[in-house]
Amino acid sequence: MNILDTLIWLVNFPASHGYAMVFIAGFSILGLFAMSAAGSAPGGSLRRVREREGLLRETAPQRGRIADRLRRIVFRVLAFAMLANLVIGILSLTGVPVTRAYIFEHGQPTAATIDGDWVTFTTATGVEYTLESNFFTPAGYPDRDAYIPTGAPITVRYLPGHPQAFVIDSTQGPR
Repeated sequence: MNILDTLIWLVNFPASHGYAMVFIAGFSILGLFAMSAAGSAPGGSLRRVREREGLLRETAPQRGRIADRLRRIVFRVLAFAMLANLVIGILSLTGVPVTRAYIFEHGQPTAATIDGDWVTFTTATGVEYTLESNFFTPAGYPDRDAYIPTGAPITVRYLPGHPQAFVIDSTQGPR
């Protein structure tokens, strides 16, 4: 299994679900960045009041500070991952082939059928996949807007190690 194929497979998820990813990432970023703020620790406001009133013990537990820093780091990493997913989703919605060109060039071709938004194909190992080709971010490449009638036999290119990453080969057209 190729590392670049795995990376393309991971990036292909937000690219192929662009519409949903824009909303999910857009709203979750706000909460994740808020949770990664310095004063957002549980009990943080109580700690500030105790400090102001002089009621805070001098020997504050070190374990709590380490856990707070670790929590902030984790939430910041998640926030930046969601920000990357937001950018990928927006690019995919605007027609930029974020992962499609790589899959088209390195993918293995096979026969497939399309039924509405669902594409069904069988890999070289004999496993049949039925995957979504979303209306907002269609899996067609190089012509994303090519008309492919339902039930028509088509050609699909998929990454052999990750068949969920696929494109509909629009140069072949319905056979």
